[in-house]
Amino acid sequence: MASSDKDNGWFGGEEEGEEDATVKSCFLSDFSESSETTSLISSLPDVLEDQRTTEITIQKFLVIMNQYQEQPHLLDPHLEWMMNMLLDLIRNDNSPPSLVHLSFKLLFIMCNVRGYKIFMQLLPHEVSDVQPVLDLMSRQDPNDLKTWQTRYMLLLWLSMTCLIPFDLSRLDGHLESNGGKTREPTMYQILNIAKSYLLVDDSPRTAASVLVSKFMTRPDVKQKCLGDFLDWSLTIISQTSGSSVRDARVLDGALQSLAKLFKHGKRDDLLRYAPTILQCLEQKLLSESTEANLRKLSVKLIQRLGLTFLKPRLAAWRYQRGNRSLAANLSMSQPITATTAVTRETETQEQEEYDIPEEVETVIEHLLIGLKDKETIVRWSAAKGIGRVTGRLPKELADEVVGSVLDCFSFQETDNAWHGGCLALAELGRRGLLLPSRLINVVPLIIKSLIFEEKRGACSVGSNVRDAACYVCWSFARAYEPKELNPYVNQIASALLIAAVFDRNVNCRRAASAAFQENVGRQGTFPHGIDILTAADYFAVGNLNNCYLHISVYIAGFPEYTTSLIDHLITMKINHWDSVIRELASKALHNLTPQAPDYMASTVLPQLLTMAVGLDLHGRQGAILACGEITHALYKLGLQTNRTVVDIISPECVDALKNIHHLLLERKQYKGFGGALMRPAIFSLIEKLSLSKMPFKNDPIIDGWQWVIDDTIQTLHLISSGTKDDLTAAVVSALSALCEEYYQDQTGQVDSQMQDALVSRYIEGLRSPQILTRSGSALALGCLPRRMIHSKLKQILDSLQHMCTVSQKEGNFTEARRDAVKSIAQVCMKAGVCAQGSPDSVLCSENITDVYKVLLSSLNDYTMDSRGDVGAWVRKAAMTSLMELTLLVASEAPEILSPDLVKPMMCCLVQQAAEKIDCYRAHAGCVFLRLLHSTEPAVPHIPHREALVNILPVETITTLNWNAASQAYKYIAQLLGLPEYQYHTLLGLCVSAGGMTESTVHFSSQSLFDFLKGIQNDSVALTQFGDTLLRLFRDNLHNQRVSLSLLRVLSQMLSNSCFEIFTTQKDHPFCLDLLNLCKMCKKSKDISKLHACIDVFCELIQFHGDVRKNVLTQLLLLLCHPFPVIRKNTSIQMYEMLLTYDDVIDPEVLDDVMTLLSDTNWENDLATVRPHRNQLCDWLGVPRPQRVAKVTI
Repeated sequence: MASSDKDNGWFGGEEEGEEDATVKSCFLSDFSESSETTSLISSLPDVLEDQRTTEITIQKFLVIMNQYQEQPHLLDPHLEWMMNMLLDLIRNDNSPPSLVHLSFKLLFIMCNVRGYKIFMQLLPHEVSDVQPVLDLMSRQDPNDLKTWQTRYMLLLWLSMTCLIPFDLSRLDGHLESNGGKTREPTMYQILNIAKSYLLVDDSPRTAASVLVSKFMTRPDVKQKCLGDFLDWSLTIISQTSGSSVRDARVLDGALQSLAKLFKHGKRDDLLRYAPTILQCLEQKLLSESTEANLRKLSVKLIQRLGLTFLKPRLAAWRYQRGNRSLAANLSMSQPITATTAVTRETETQEQEEYDIPEEVETVIEHLLIGLKDKETIVRWSAAKGIGRVTGRLPKELADEVVGSVLDCFSFQETDNAWHGGCLALAELGRRGLLLPSRLINVVPLIIKSLIFEEKRGACSVGSNVRDAACYVCWSFARAYEPKELNPYVNQIASALLIAAVFDRNVNCRRAASAAFQENVGRQGTFPHGIDILTAADYFAVGNLNNCYLHISVYIAGFPEYTTSLIDHLITMKINHWDSVIRELASKALHNLTPQAPDYMASTVLPQLLTMAVGLDLHGRQGAILACGEITHALYKLGLQTNRTVVDIISPECVDALKNIHHLLLERKQYKGFGGALMRPAIFSLIEKLSLSKMPFKNDPIIDGWQWVIDDTIQTLHLISSGTKDDLTAAVVSALSALCEEYYQDQTGQVDSQMQDALVSRYIEGLRSPQILTRSGSALALGCLPRRMIHSKLKQILDSLQHMCTVSQKEGNFTEARRDAVKSIAQVCMKAGVCAQGSPDSVLCSENITDVYKVLLSSLNDYTMDSRGDVGAWVRKAAMTSLMELTLLVASEAPEILSPDLVKPMMCCLVQQAAEKIDCYRAHAGCVFLRLLHSTEPAVPHIPHREALVNILPVETITTLNWNAASQAYKYIAQLLGLPEYQYHTLLGLCVSAGGMTESTVHFSSQSLFDFLKGIQNDSVALTQFGDTLLRLFRDNLHNQRVSLSLLRVLSQMLSNSCFEIFTTQKDHPFCLDLLNLCKMCKKSKDISKLHACIDVFCELIQFHGDVRKNVLTQLLLLLCHPFPVIRKNTSIQMYEMLLTYDDVIDPEVLDDVMTLLSDTNWENDLATVRPHRNQLCDWLGVPRPQRVAKVTI
């Protein structure tokens, strides 16, 4: 058993993130912040003036206290001195009200962490404290929402002062005040305060109910006020409708006070009022209230009334397991046991003679109704009430109550009733009120509860029932002697293990594991308990796949559990509403088959074959999946004994497996919604039967299977979007296995007729207008076995290459292009490599160039649509295909791998590794390192191999996280120093540095500028870099994706003086070429691109010569751009430019230019702003632009 019930997750369990916090808190061994807390409390008078400082102080104190939420007992040695420090501030007459309220806030924080029941005991409760607390209470405003903590703590404090052992009348003294008015007695002051705060809307209402329970049970108060208070409470309950929020709060206060009063009051004092209160509650019909809290309080009060009706006697007939201590058990003697037995017999006779009031039946009826409530808190309260009340009943009546609880376990009842019934049984068992004679009725119901599940719409209910059933099993482990549970051990153990490994809900699996652990530890009779716990502990069962595919196999290795695990999968999981569970169940049956092969072949498989053609859709799909998995598992077992699968399963089963497709086709169950489930199932069956080498060669069923495969590929666009990818993968796997097994003759030669038909059919599918048909056809060509590709390789590759090339130019069919790229590599790898081979049969020197050409072209696929950069799918597939093909060729025929193929491949991979999307950058980086450091085989002709190895040593394969921009770009930027890689590296870095993602932009631009800083004084290297940059700009001038990012990066480079060495030379070629390229970009209609151009123009002003005049001309032209936003931005950038570079124009006109730029509204119409622009031209010495008349023909 784990350290506590809470750890075992009986009531919900913690998620993974919360577990970490819990583990961290468990390291606390003492309250270590005492000095900090002392300073915080001492500083309270000094922080009042500043509200911000006050809030910070409260927050610091809250953080300290909240650390001990999990271990509040660590605060116990320190609570008193902290409380006294705060109470000193409160009692100080010089303390302003704000300081008093602040002190009470900190007291409330401490109380909330430790719990009011413990904390209030530390509050001072001398006679001298009564009047000051009353005075403080009288000065409070119940409507002040900011000081409710003060009122809450004062009510708790007042509750403690009520415990003084003196009559309250002694505190009154002379009731006449100085003004001659009569002062109200202390007793009635407290009573009026309690009544008033029972009716408020905030938390002090709860504290007021505590006050009532302490105050009304005083001997002097109950004589004078108890009856009147109960009358007042009943009046409140009966006159309040409960339809409004305000009425609900009033009822809440009244019910809370009565529940606590009947909990702490003496039975003799309250018994005469109990029937009246019960009658009032019956008339109020609170069980039908919409407020869950009111229903809970009603159940709580009713159970307290039931305990009041019954004498407080412990049932002598209850089952007692005995002492938990081994030493106590050994010290007990036989004579004492005999005496105890005689005493119990006498007590039983006395209790049997005790008359049970009629009201108890009403109480139990309400509690049984509460067990079926829709809220868990109500059911839990009712279950505890059932346990408490039953413990005071005679044996016969208690047995009737148990029978009524068992009536909750009916399939006519809701899941709420089952859950409430489980909680009640756990309470009864824990208290020894469920006698062993009842276990024969209870255990079967608990077994059913452990697998209880009801489908509701698209999901199911019942996880709370299964969790509660685990709690019942946990409580039984503690309640009964091993000999009592021994007849049911196998049932309970099997049911708990089934829940622990096969339940869909993680909390239920963990609860079942904890219950199993408790039974193993306390009962000691569960078969192989210790061995199983090592594999199926609380944490191991957290992973669903691990439970189904591994833990279940280990458990099934013990014969006691094998059959029960298999049967549960067949009856409950194969037809489960969740497709994930159905698939896991079928895979689990595959793994469990070696544990019971004969049982699977003779019993399970016939059952599944019947379900496979049944009416239930989910059951039909699950059964078909399971049939294939079991058959394949039996085939693998047969290989070990040189038997075929038909030797293991019966001929009837073989025929039934073969006829599944025909029956589905005849019933038209491949169509509609059900078809989306049946098609993947039948494809799985085809694949598994083909792998199992079923004797269906030349059987008509093969044509039927081929038809459903081809029909699915042609109609993929009609399938719901959520299952398309899984369906495509299933159909491809089925086709591959089918072709491998059944499309060859006895000599091992492929059926040429079928080969021609399939290849032609799928090549034709590549020209389909439906993207999914193209995708399916491409994948189908890629999955064909080598014998079917032989002599068709050229035809297949040409078709795939043509589809890739055409669709990339048109910018459509992206998914089909991705799958075609994958298939190209698959086809080539299956065909094999031979340098001098035939291009129609193998990858050779004649066709390798064309293959690499289309794959390298795919690395430049940047297709965009509404989903974003969908071309990345193609690029990723191309990178993988290039890696696989290159390694294959390098190992078998490295001589055909020329430098003209390797160089562009490595350069394109570097570009991809420098780009902005993390996952694709990581994939490119991993592929690049794999090719660079591959030794068997080694990839030839990699440019600058030694330099690359120095920059990216072999350790980076495991240590470098390419997803992290902070790590990747500092390596990539170093490749700028290698001439062969500079162009592509710079292209990728510019796209990243000019992007939108903050972290990517920061680290990529930082790495780029660090490289430029290193070559700042090397004119040759900087000139080469500038030429590469200009070539990059020129090549991508009309490529929006690159040119916009490049302009942004250029602006940053120029503003950071990266080309300062060029400014010393008048009209340097770099700046002239850059200016001309920017002029061409200025013609764009894209606002973002024009903004970036303006930034670059303004930065080019730092160069001397004619380039400066040309820059001013371009900027002045932009001041009359057709777009107002461009005119405005140009004026702003020019203003900042002239502030930065004050040597651009004559100082005599500088002020006039600046004033005109700033004061003119450049968003006005062109006719208004053009004269101002012309004036600027005159001042700057630039010819005024002349309007060009449009020539009409």
